[in-house]
Amino acid sequence: MSTAELACSYAALILADDGVEVTADKLQTLLTAAKVQEVEPIWTSIFAKALEGKDIKELLTNVGSAGAAAPAGAAAAGGAAAPAEAAAEEKEEEKEESDEDMGFGLFD
Repeated sequence: MSTAELACSYAALILADDGVEVTADKLQTLLTAAKVQEVEPIWTSIFAKALEGKDIKELLTNVGSAGAAAPAGAAAAGGAAAPAEAAAEEKEEEKEESDEDMGFGLFD
């Protein structure tokens, strides 16, 4: 991640924490106040467009639960079929996490 991306990320987090809408102008103002000069204006525009209409705090709190949300949604819609799907998905996760299939471990 470049310095410009990191600076824009932090600026967006600061604005979200204060409950201020994230716009390119506000990001640039915050970066100027922090004396971060190596950020081109295109980065503030990209970040503002990407975060437009998004609740940044909610994005941060739901980062780890994105995979768990799908089975919960299926359970609400599917009824009895959902537990079987959840069990199958758990078995798939166990297979993916195993290093034994590759023939090496973390410290080999």
